[in-house]
Amino acid sequence: MSALSESEAGAIYATQFSCDLGGVPEAFPHFWEHTVGSDHAPIALRADWQAQLKRCHEELGFRNVRFHGLLSDDMGTLIKNEDELLYSFHNIDEVFDFVLGIGMRPFVELSFMPKALASGDKTVFRYAANVTPPKDYAQWAELIRRLVAHWVERYGNAEVREWYFEVWNEPNLEAFWTGTQAEYFKLYKHTVEAIKGVDDELKVGGPATAKNAWLSDFVEFCADQQIACDFVSTHHYPTDALGKEGDDTVTQLAESPRSILREQTQLAKREAGAKPLFYTEWNSSSNPRDHLHDDPYAAAFVVKTVMEARGLVDCYSFWTFSDVFAENYFPSVPFHGGFGLLNLQGIAKPLYRAFELLHRLGDKQFPLTGEHPTVDVWVIGGSDKFTVLATNYERPRHPLRKEHLRIALANAPQPKVVCIERIDDEHANAKALGIAAITVSLGTPSESGPAP
Repeated sequence: MSALSESEAGAIYATQFSCDLGGVPEAFPHFWEHTVGSDHAPIALRADWQAQLKRCHEELGFRNVRFHGLLSDDMGTLIKNEDELLYSFHNIDEVFDFVLGIGMRPFVELSFMPKALASGDKTVFRYAANVTPPKDYAQWAELIRRLVAHWVERYGNAEVREWYFEVWNEPNLEAFWTGTQAEYFKLYKHTVEAIKGVDDELKVGGPATAKNAWLSDFVEFCADQQIACDFVSTHHYPTDALGKEGDDTVTQLAESPRSILREQTQLAKREAGAKPLFYTEWNSSSNPRDHLHDDPYAAAFVVKTVMEARGLVDCYSFWTFSDVFAENYFPSVPFHGGFGLLNLQGIAKPLYRAFELLHRLGDKQFPLTGEHPTVDVWVIGGSDKFTVLATNYERPRHPLRKEHLRIALANAPQPKVVCIERIDDEHANAKALGIAAITVSLGTPSESGPAP
């Protein structure tokens, strides 16, 4: 085949991006691998959940796992027999022993309220998690103190100091906390005092809110009360409070700004101030039955969102790694729009393949010029390779077409191996939209090929 003329090449490649590999790169930490989300604690006793988590740790690099309901009654952590409070940490030990045994750590979300301590009977989810404040904050603090002391005795101070303790889940939503903001802050204060009373070097944070709420109030409260806050945590989804009340998920996504999560993260970073910012939940939508979760749309969204969060967050915990998820019920069909990277049977979705691409990226990001309405490009380097990562992403109901790009790499060494990996209509179960990564090896060729 003859080479294209300059005019022909210009007609095909409508947009050009340029990168100088001789330039000074910026650090590119894998902050999205810090933690990954899951359902609630009893699910962690299932063999399929455990097998999928082990796979995600080994293949995607996740280091911590976070889930709800560690203190809920179905874990048997605290029950009341007549007038006596009985503590049992056996089920928690089974879960944490497994997590630590595969080389991961628990990200400890302290929720929900044991019935024996609850001030009311309001619950959430199929497993009836109690979401009311404690009727006695001292008894709550004693539960936390005993539990943390048990972990320190079982696993040692050095290990538990590597963990993160988060107080409650989304207390700004009535569905998850029937108390006021002031009552949550009181809960946080008692919890921190109990944890730090065991070991002052243990890491505690909050407020674990939905929709980036309460951050400045929380930071101010901790400063005024001189209460420890080792990190600030919150959650967000592009479907949060967008469009009209009652809009379906696709309409919410269609009406959201294209980089809405980056905009929210920038604001949250300012409100968190000098504190590390943790997002302990995010996804392409908050709908557990969103068919787009199973499509390449979500893969493109995830890659773009992760790349835009660099330098803003210290932990970006995707919700969730698996469709083994029982807040509602287990559907009998393989793909039902669940949150997970893997479906019930352990089949990798386009989302999973996206995290595979991200995991194989290096730790240095090179400066790049060029722009396009739907295409974003990044160049990431490692010890023996660099990767050109590109997404072609647009919101539902917005036009998207196949694009031709020219990517100029200045000061690039002669490549020994070039590998192209795609997530699109024909690769990795893609249906319509797609992302692509081109990896150029600068060292010994790898025996492993691209992900299918």
